[in-house]
Amino acid sequence: MTEALVHVATFALTKVLQEVKFLCGVPEKVKELQRDLSAMKSFLEEAGKKEEEDARVRNWVSEIREYAYEAEDIIDKFIIRDSLKGCCIRKRLKNRHSVGKNIEGLQSELIGISRRREFLGCPNIGGEGTNSSDRNLQNARQSSPRIEDGHVTFGLEVKEKQLVKQLIKGDQERRVISVVGLGGIGKTTLAKKVYNHKEVVECFGPLRAWVYVSRDCKPRDIYQKILEEVYTPAAQEEAEKMKTFDEEQLGNFLRNKLEEKKYLVVLDDVWTCEDWNCLAKVSINEPGSAGGVFPVGKNGSRLLVTTRDENVAKLADARVTPLTLKFLAPEDSWELFCRKAFLDADPSAFTKPLLELGEKMVKKCEGLPLAIVVLGGLLSRSDKSLPEWGKVLDNMDAYLTGSDKRVMVILNLSYVTLPSHLKLCFLHLCLFPEDHVISTRKLLSLWLAQGFVQKQGNTQRMKDTANEYLNQLISRNLVQAVRLSVNKRVMECRVHDFVRKLAIEKAKEENFISADSPSTSTAAPPLCSTKFRWQSIYSGFDRYASMEHSSQSCLGSLHSSKAVLPDGGISSVRFICQSFKRLRVLDLEGLQIKKLPKKIGELIFLRYLGLRNTSLKTLPSSIKGLLSLQTLDTNNLERVPKEICSIKNLRDLCIEGQNESKLIRVDKLKNLQYLSGIRFDQWTRLNNPSKLSTCLEKLKLQGRFKIKGVDLSNSISKLRNLRSLYLEASDDIPQLVMNTWDRLSKLDIKGPMPKLPEASQFPPCLMQFTLEGTKLDNDPMPTLEQLPQLSTLRLRENSYIGDEMRVSPERFIRLNVLQISELTQLTKLNIESGAMPRLTEFQFYEKLQISKLSELQNLVEVDIIGQIVFSSDIRAQIPFHMLLQNGDWIYTPRTYRNNVKGFHLYREQGKKLPSPRELIERLIVFLEQIPKK
Repeated sequence: MTEALVHVATFALTKVLQEVKFLCGVPEKVKELQRDLSAMKSFLEEAGKKEEEDARVRNWVSEIREYAYEAEDIIDKFIIRDSLKGCCIRKRLKNRHSVGKNIEGLQSELIGISRRREFLGCPNIGGEGTNSSDRNLQNARQSSPRIEDGHVTFGLEVKEKQLVKQLIKGDQERRVISVVGLGGIGKTTLAKKVYNHKEVVECFGPLRAWVYVSRDCKPRDIYQKILEEVYTPAAQEEAEKMKTFDEEQLGNFLRNKLEEKKYLVVLDDVWTCEDWNCLAKVSINEPGSAGGVFPVGKNGSRLLVTTRDENVAKLADARVTPLTLKFLAPEDSWELFCRKAFLDADPSAFTKPLLELGEKMVKKCEGLPLAIVVLGGLLSRSDKSLPEWGKVLDNMDAYLTGSDKRVMVILNLSYVTLPSHLKLCFLHLCLFPEDHVISTRKLLSLWLAQGFVQKQGNTQRMKDTANEYLNQLISRNLVQAVRLSVNKRVMECRVHDFVRKLAIEKAKEENFISADSPSTSTAAPPLCSTKFRWQSIYSGFDRYASMEHSSQSCLGSLHSSKAVLPDGGISSVRFICQSFKRLRVLDLEGLQIKKLPKKIGELIFLRYLGLRNTSLKTLPSSIKGLLSLQTLDTNNLERVPKEICSIKNLRDLCIEGQNESKLIRVDKLKNLQYLSGIRFDQWTRLNNPSKLSTCLEKLKLQGRFKIKGVDLSNSISKLRNLRSLYLEASDDIPQLVMNTWDRLSKLDIKGPMPKLPEASQFPPCLMQFTLEGTKLDNDPMPTLEQLPQLSTLRLRENSYIGDEMRVSPERFIRLNVLQISELTQLTKLNIESGAMPRLTEFQFYEKLQISKLSELQNLVEVDIIGQIVFSSDIRAQIPFHMLLQNGDWIYTPRTYRNNVKGFHLYREQGKKLPSPRELIERLIVFLEQIPKK
């Protein structure tokens, strides 16, 4: 992990060399330090593998960690001071001389650290082989198809049938079918059930092989194990010859023995895309090809892969949709727990209070089968008494992550294989409270502020790179996507409680993060005993803002949670500003502070300031001292100080809620990428909004529309890189001429709009369009269906107040997503032949009558929304359950905007299925029979 911190410091050095011109030999010193840090990073990648098992290595690595912190701070301080405008030559020379001396000090310190490694007797690091920690992890994970896990198969019955069907039926081409999910969720269990299923055994006969791949993937050993399962040498001589084969020879031999035969090979626990390519012998010149080991023939052969990384599944066979395992439903979790905790006994024989304790413990497992099995096994050996079970409930962390390490060991395997930059991002997630839904926009801004994101080439934006990092963590099943946008971008995410506990454990091992759990204790944790870089406070913020923590001067990130502070919080925040000068992140969201001290302007390293949902009404003028600030996020200010416009590095500025008419000169902020909360009249009074044209990509304007439509249209047309625009007006929105908004791809309009512009007046590249509260009384479809690039259309509440709409023949030719679910006055939608040929997602209100729905053959997701009362098991109530299964439609109850209930139906794209018309119409009829709330 420490190598990631060194990488952050090395990256900062690169910025120095790229952005600042030096004198007095400073460039040479910077380059020397950069080389030293780069060499250290490579060394630490090996050291990290031995750190867990050797205290000497662990202590030595902790010294390097502090060294990396110091290097990063020196570099940032130099960049800030050297870039000050109005700074005289003398001061600049003095600053550069100072940084030269600081670098010399760091180099001397590095020499000392290197010598101490030898003095401490740390072992030489490097070479091949697997350390004892790796072996313990692999032994805990080792699998065999002959070990039955029947006790953890609850909730997998439907998946089992689906998987069996994929193995024995369908395409005769060789296919790779993947089961994807978090460690401990049941991937191997499901694979075992299917591997031993009667129909599968009959289909593939003796040509079945099961092999555990492991993190230490060795292709030759795997080929050998497969051959042991599917091939018996004709003579001893051949067996001896096989032992002499190298990896390539044995792979070719295996291919020859499987050629033109129908086989099933299970590769359990494939970790990375590199491992798959190595096993299948995929050429680097043909990524995604079938490879050279497992024959492709047309005889129905199959490979079954289990993996934690969705990217492995996509690479192995892009034409097969991976089977992703989710957490168990509450009823399945309870059934599994009862089977383990009560064994053969009837749960109803026990007291209600005992069962209620059991339900509370199961709820804490959040549907993770492994945790439920471990918990149930523990309770099966204990007395079935209220005191005993209450003791377990109160100390579940200790029982599941302490005395019985199975849960953490299995989850830890997902962590140890992360690349260093993803480890930093993953550990950072533990700063958020348990069960917290995390805003993706906020999370990515925090990662950027901490310096976790590495620049990829010259064209890719840093935010896009950060978003890729998040998607990688999601594909590895370490983060759960909670809410997606219509174009499938993750808007909100969360972390499973046990995964969060893993992150906390690892972060504390690294002295990297301290995450305070809510507590009624009045004593503050001993922050001063260790040098944590990040601190998260969920309760008792005022306890932390005291002199006993002043030794935490190295603190780089401080996050708080909801609290009411004495004196409006000014003394607490003042203390933070005085004591923690190196802060890069200060997140005070939800903290009921009424005023910020002037000292806030002394935090020259600060890159992120979160003030959302506080009691602040304005900011001090000293805010202009935050020279490094990249993100200012607030939604409660009544007055915005003009000094904000002096912070030249601002990239994200959110000042929603301000209601003054005074001009805010945001056109001075040439690095702005995201601007939200500016009022219409403030925007049009800017002297030169075109100064924002280089960087500004997303803009949100609000308030009364007291300006001419042509004035707004002209000012927006000057923003050559603007891609997303949100207009929220409290009064009528006039006609807008938008055809000069050349690069705008997303437009949201909320507020009264008597009439839509003509189709020719819309942005030429518009792909996503949302209307809400526009109260159009004329059918908008004749205009919108002419927009050539439109792929997503959302007509939300009161956007159209008529009762009928019509889509003309062969229109909306690029439309993929249509949402009209909140138009409750709409009763009829006429879809003419050939319209919306590419529509894949459709969301509508339950009573809407739709003509020619059957012609939308590319539909894969349908949401039918209405105020529906659900029982605990809706599946048992639906009389056409078999029709859903036979049509390959998967459906689940779902909650939508404004807490409205409905059904989500999904089917695999590309299959030749019956028309969904009858299916949906019968579902609507059924829903009408369910009593409404």
